[in-house]
Amino acid sequence: MKAVKRANTKQGDTRKIVIAQLAEVFRAHGYEGTSLSLITQATGLGKGSLYNLFPRGKEQMAEEVLAHIDDWFERNVFAPLRDDKSGEGLAHMFEATDRYFESGGRVCLVGVFALGGARDLFGQKLRGYFKSWEAALAAALRRQGMAPSRAKDRAEEIVLGIQGALVLARAQASTSVFSRALKRLRAGLD
Repeated sequence: MKAVKRANTKQGDTRKIVIAQLAEVFRAHGYEGTSLSLITQATGLGKGSLYNLFPRGKEQMAEEVLAHIDDWFERNVFAPLRDDKSGEGLAHMFEATDRYFESGGRVCLVGVFALGGARDLFGQKLRGYFKSWEAALAAALRRQGMAPSRAKDRAEEIVLGIQGALVLARAQASTSVFSRALKRLRAGLD
């Protein structure tokens, strides 16, 4: 991870860069395993600078990382699924998901938090992420003529398949697992 360059960097830019760096630290170590030492090492910022950006410490850092992820998925996955009238929303979701998770080479930080003790601290936000994804996906499936109850079940199966494929790809150190899973999930909609 590259440390933040301080010269000519505005605080808003610094915050965005640091949030991206924090996401990778949390992704690699989980919430519980992420120490201030790891954070300062990854960002190149001292404790004072970090607390200036995030006065409430690690919890605020994690909240802002989750908000950043939620915003990305809202713009790139959920809204296109909900708003698409052309029928391209589903294809767009699979492409955006593949891109975001680097073809299975990048674990889902929301999933990492959901599996650890952070689930209790950020439970509402974590549940909201998955519920938003399932709801947007079910809406797209209904628009394609799928019955509402089937669309809801199928949306859950697809999100479950994506998340499971991420875990399996990570465990097997093989992005091809994720790529194959996305192809199967996509083909199951034809």
